[in-house]
Amino acid sequence: MSISYPERRRYLIGFAFVLLMVASATLLHDSEIILPEIGALTAGTWIYQTDGWIQQPLKIFLAPSGTAIIGFLINQLPIVYPEKVLLGLLLMLVLLWQLRSNLAPAFATGLLPIIINATHWSFIVAILIFTLLLMLGVFSQRQYRSAQPSEPIRYRHMAIFTILVVVWVGAVWLAGKPQMAGIPPVMVVFFEVLQNPSYSLKMASKHLVALTGAASIGVLVHLALASVLLATLVALPLVFGLLQLLKLKLPAAYAFPLLALVLPNEMFHMLPLTAFLAASFFLGVLVVLKHRTWRPAEQEEFD
Repeated sequence: MSISYPERRRYLIGFAFVLLMVASATLLHDSEIILPEIGALTAGTWIYQTDGWIQQPLKIFLAPSGTAIIGFLINQLPIVYPEKVLLGLLLMLVLLWQLRSNLAPAFATGLLPIIINATHWSFIVAILIFTLLLMLGVFSQRQYRSAQPSEPIRYRHMAIFTILVVVWVGAVWLAGKPQMAGIPPVMVVFFEVLQNPSYSLKMASKHLVALTGAASIGVLVHLALASVLLATLVALPLVFGLLQLLKLKLPAAYAFPLLALVLPNEMFHMLPLTAFLAASFFLGVLVVLKHRTWRPAEQEEFD
């Protein structure tokens, strides 16, 4: 895909914003300030200017902040990890329904405190600050004024989301791999495409390659480079290159390099495999569910 000058400018500003977040975490010696889904939100709102994400700028602040608080509070409960993931996702779904928001990255900001076992209030402060800045950036770009409104969350989609999440969490729990219960970028893409009227096997395959590839890039770059700032500086352009090769605009892929920086050791090395298995399950089921309403792949690619 060719990139215009305004798009190149947006990429540079967006990447600089993410690097600022990582640099802040490095200076303050606080890894809980590194928020992977800020990478995805920055790509979707500032770079791609996705209609469904920017049409209501205030919710760019409200939805991720609200789910982050839900996840942070649930993480304090004396229950096992898969139960935290399942309860968190269900409460986040209710919050998004109440806010009438389809902002899928909000699931990721809510899962993160559970995954990294966030215990410091600096996590919440960081979420509030960076989502507020993203919201102000969307207001300043003014593209939200011409954005096409998205449809509200449907009960059918909520039911499908809930059922598949319960099946996945139950399966990995029974398999003795509870750390695989929640992979935020995969959940984001799943929720996003769930609301599409159709979804082809070709598009699902491209999404699978993009998500697995981005996860692999995040892990390999972090293994090669000890500096989290340098690793981010190298990994983001590599993910960009991967998406260009696949001719995709997939904001969630930009979360993986940052997610690799903050995952516990037991999850870090399994990230590419976990991303592959989770994406295969969720996206594969959606292909089956939507196979009667296929349409040309170029019409269903979402930004």
